Order: sequence, then structure tokens, then C-alpha cells
Amino acid sequence: MSLTFADLPLRKETIAALAEHGFTSPFPIQEMVMPIALADGDVIGQAKTGTGKTLAFGIPVIERVIAPNDSDWAQLPNQGKPQVLIVVPTRELCVQVTKDIEELSFNRGIRTLAVYGGRAFEPQIEALNNGVEIVVGTPGRLLDLYRQGQLTLKFVSRVVLDEADEMLDLGFLPDVEKIFTSTPARQQTMLFSATMPGDIIALARRFMNQPVHIRTQDNEDEGAVVSRIEQHVVRAHAMDKIEMLARILQANGRGPTIVFCRTKRTAQKTSDDLIERGFRAATIHGDLGQSAREKALNDFKAGKSDVLIATDVAARGIDIDGITHVINYQCPEDEKTYVHRIGRTARAGAHGIAVTFVDWDELARWKMIDTALVLGLPEPVETYSSSEHLYEMLNIPAGSTGRMVKARAPQAEKPKSDRTPADRSSSDRPKREKSPEVKKPAAERVKRERTRTKRISE
Repeated sequence: MSLTFADLPLRKETIAALAEHGFTSPFPIQEMVMPIALADGDVIGQAKTGTGKTLAFGIPVIERVIAPNDSDWAQLPNQGKPQVLIVVPTRELCVQVTKDIEELSFNRGIRTLAVYGGRAFEPQIEALNNGVEIVVGTPGRLLDLYRQGQLTLKFVSRVVLDEADEMLDLGFLPDVEKIFTSTPARQQTMLFSATMPGDIIALARRFMNQPVHIRTQDNEDEGAVVSRIEQHVVRAHAMDKIEMLARILQANGRGPTIVFCRTKRTAQKTSDDLIERGFRAATIHGDLGQSAREKALNDFKAGKSDVLIATDVAARGIDIDGITHVINYQCPEDEKTYVHRIGRTARAGAHGIAVTFVDWDELARWKMIDTALVLGLPEPVETYSSSEHLYEMLNIPAGSTGRMVKARAPQAEKPKSDRTPADRSSSDRPKREKSPEVKKPAAERVKRERTRTKRISE
């Protein structure tokens, strides 16, 4: 008999919130982490994005928070000051984690605040002044508020560091160390990472107290990719990529799809091209403002768009269920990026399809990725948008073209007989003949006086 959340020593409010959102049994990472975390032990959790890490650390910290609706709130000496700090690498992940925490803690009156850059300081400062129990934030904005004296960290008892390896890649490690040293009352530290580079291990040794290292089975071989993902690699010509992409997006069974690009410029151009072809596309990249990025992501989650074009940095930590296809429009930089990209699909036991376009100048890079991951696909098949094997391989209906809508034909000129008076140009209208000018005799012409004011130079 499998373990359920009801079998764990959780508050009835937490169990009820979990059941309301369809969570009855824990995932492997949750089942292994929560007994240790609920006993206030330090934890290092090694697991990929999408394996249930948020609940693994979210449930234990919610359990330990003293909320305004709790009976022991009156005895809390520092009411309204942050008790839990969750540090994440990106804005998108910050919003997502905050939403997950709020869904599990709403029935206890726990106040959770997302703190990240790209937004005005004032609303965040106002929320902190009104009282907050859990703060989820990116390192830069957290430190900005701390240095301004707006964020109090001295009463924080629990710190969670999520996607630690991404923090390292983005250069946030010094900020993270500063945050750790600014939480003297810390009783528990939890660190989660897909990989464990040396710098992360050193960080854990410095700031954690005899942590228990938990690693899910899927992570025992970091180079292994999810077996449920059907992977295709094709050699594509740069000028034909958009046409190939448009036809792949019409494949039978294609659902929400993420298209990865290496550069911001390519991401935006690809999105614009797809929209012009009639696809419901949205894009997220670093040149977009935070509001535009959030709108694009929310539209994608809500189904208003079904194709999300993203750069690697903008897509870090995005966890969206139901992704059926991942398309690498540009070849990833390395094997780690490749695994990260295609891992957006095949969540929670589902099946997924990954397609990678490899241009002629990217062949060497792809061979390195193939060798590192032992994929057995060193020589991608030369493929064009009209190739029969592309249609067969990805189940694209015969006759599909690169457009969902027909291109707007140029407006034909109306026959002159059918035009309304308003349609007629001045060149079509009959010219009015001028009557011959009759010159007056010189005596009748009146001499006009100049009335223009003489300009006086200053």
C-alpha cells in the first residue's frame, strides 16, 4: 500500500489543501525529503525540475510557520516578520513557487510575498510593512530590500535554496552567501539542485548542519535523459527552419509546445514569424519587460497561446504540465542545456517528443552532446520542410503547409464603373476648365501697399 499525505504527521488544514488541489500521494522526492524536513533536519535534495521539489520543501516550511489564524500567534514575539525565506534564481520561478505555496497555505492565513526585480519596490515594501510570514525571492532584489532596511532577516528560522546549480551559473553565489550570513536565527536549511558542482558542495558544507543528501533514482546518472521522451535530431538549413517548425506544429496530437532559441533576437523573430503565419505564439526573453514576460507565461498556461518561444535563461525553472513537444530551434550549447530543455516535456509519467534542429555549422557541437549523453545520433539526417520522412516521423498530416491562415492577397483595383465617388482619386475626376483670364486695364489696377512689419534686429 502506497504512502499518502494523510499518513504523514501534517496539520489537517495542510492535508485538506493538498486534497483540494488533487495531491493524495507524495512523489519519490517528497516521500524521502519530508520525514527529515519535518524533523527539522537539514536536507540536500538532488532532483530535476518537475519532480515535485516545491512540495518537498513547501509542505515542511508551511507546517512550521506560525500563522495569524493559529492559536499560538498571540505569543509570537515578532508578529508579521518573515519566518521563512525561499531563494530562487529567476523571476518566473519566483512567481510559480509563490503560487504553489499560497495554494497550500491559504486556509491558515499565511501571507506569502514574491520579491523579484523588474517590478516597483513600493508594493513589495508595503506588503512587508503589512506583515509577511514567507518570502520567496531572487537574490538581487532580496539583498536590495535588505540593504534598504525594508526586509528583516534576523528572525528567519528556515531558508530554502532552490535550483542551486542555476544560481551558480547565473553568478548569484556571492549574493546567496550574503543572505545566509544575514539569517543568524536559521534553524533549518534546505538546498535543492539538479546537479552538485563543487561550489555548491562547498556552500553546503559551510552553511548547513550535517545535511542528509537525498538523490532521486533519475539523477543517479546525470547524463541520462528521460527515457519517456521520443527524441529526433535533424540537420536543417537556416532558411528552411521556420517552414519546418510551422509544419511540425501541425502534427497530430501536438499540444502545448516550447521552442528554444539561443539568442533573444532569434526568439523574437521566430515568434513574430509564427504569429504572422497564424499560430498562437508567445515569447519570453531577457529584452522583454517583466509584465510582458508574465503575460506571455500566463497566456501559455491558460491556453490562450499554445506555442512558447523562449531563451534558455528566461525558461530556467519553468514547470508547466502537459507539454507535448519541445523543439530546439537552435542547437543547445552543451549536454546539460539539452537535458534541461527537453526535460520540459514528459512530466509526471507522460509521453513527450523532442526535436532538435542542427545547422551545418552546429554539427561539431551536436556531436559533443551526442557523445556525452550516448544518444547514438551523431549524424543527423539532412531534412527539409518538404521531406517525406519528416511527415512520417512526427505524424504531420499530408498536405500541411507552413501557414495556418492564407496570406492576405493584395487588394484588386476596382473598375472605374464600380467605384463610388469616395473611391475616386483626384486623377479620375473630370478636370474643370478654367475660363480665360481677362486682364484689367492698367488704370483700374490698384496699387497694394505692403503691410508687413519690418523685422528689427536685436
